[in-house]
Amino acid sequence: MFGGNRSDSRFVAVTALAGAALLECATAFSLHGASTAATSFVSRPVSALTLQPKLRVSTPTLGRQARRTAVRMADESIVKRLQDVSNQFDELTTMLGDPELANDTQEMLRITKQRASLEPVVEVFNQWKGATEELEGAKEMFIEAGDDVDMREMAREEVKQLEADIEEMEANLKVLLLPKDPLDDKDVMLEIRAGTGGDEANIWARDLQEVYTKYCKNTGWQVQIMEESDSTAIISVKGDNVYSKMKWEAGVHRVQRVPATETQGRVHTSTATVAIMPEADEVTVKINPEDIRMTTARSSGAGGQNVNKVESAIDLMHIPTGIRVFCQQERSQLKNKELAMSILRTKLFDLELEARNAELYKQRKDQVGTGSRSEKIRTYNWKDGRCSDHRLGKNFPLSDFMSGSIGSMIDECIFKDQQQKLQELND
Repeated sequence: MFGGNRSDSRFVAVTALAGAALLECATAFSLHGASTAATSFVSRPVSALTLQPKLRVSTPTLGRQARRTAVRMADESIVKRLQDVSNQFDELTTMLGDPELANDTQEMLRITKQRASLEPVVEVFNQWKGATEELEGAKEMFIEAGDDVDMREMAREEVKQLEADIEEMEANLKVLLLPKDPLDDKDVMLEIRAGTGGDEANIWARDLQEVYTKYCKNTGWQVQIMEESDSTAIISVKGDNVYSKMKWEAGVHRVQRVPATETQGRVHTSTATVAIMPEADEVTVKINPEDIRMTTARSSGAGGQNVNKVESAIDLMHIPTGIRVFCQQERSQLKNKELAMSILRTKLFDLELEARNAELYKQRKDQVGTGSRSEKIRTYNWKDGRCSDHRLGKNFPLSDFMSGSIGSMIDECIFKDQQQKLQELND
């Protein structure tokens, strides 16, 4: 019935596809000028990521198409991960609405924490989906504007702004999808111990104790002194995601200044060691009672009539490791025993964590510090009013640190660590 040649039909089909491709390229050129937009997993709406065109024309540039296909497949996997997180968030929200959950406090707390950890990802993901839909609408408006110069310019500006917003959201989502340290949400025990420098080292350790106490209280965390002497302090810090921030303070802190006890104005160098130990409960660390030697003693120092009369202080020795804990903060022997056992569990868990971190950092090419308490992380120079962070290679005002304003230093350590993790994923 139709007398046309089959080769002519194929030619018409190819010509039509080529014309459509040229029109799309022309539209992109008009929107972005001569520059070529970088491929991004947020450059298309979610629905478009899963659709494949029914007809394709083979071209000699197979290498470029292969690279684009690889990028698209990676993009689809990222979107799928994000959608899975969003679905999990919705399921947890539904579970929290179950009246029977109110009878199980521990399960409710677990679900609430898990939901809160997913909320930032879902929030940015929803913004991303809305922005990609708006971007497609702006592109359509640009095409439909035809010869209307004002409408085309307005659409072009909207596309430019949306693409910038989407690029920022993409960067945020990549960071939010990075593997998290499972200990980040734990409370910690902060141990400050004087190092080399004699009496000046003891003074410096107390200065650090004041700095961290100010920072923790300003952050809204609860602070309790568990053990304190002239050269050592152990402080319990409880709150939201304490370990995720405080872990960057672990290491040796070196100070260079003229001590108050120096009569000839000479600059002394002293050190103090800071250990950040995530708290461990009885489930996490089990202690064999046979491994503990416990004795009681009379408390010393201020404390009322009980001092030097009642043996309320507890002296614990963990025989396999040689760790010793002495606790006299409470007036009750039972409470002091509970505090001492809590400190001992945390120190034993810290030993395991130290070994794990050592192995982990061996596997990483770069890291923001080793997380070891033996690593020198900062030098504080009184003469120049300078606080030098050796991990960042950057100086900060000494006055900010001494006032407890250390949030910016911690944030920069977190940012650098995130960038290095992203680089490792790309490699």
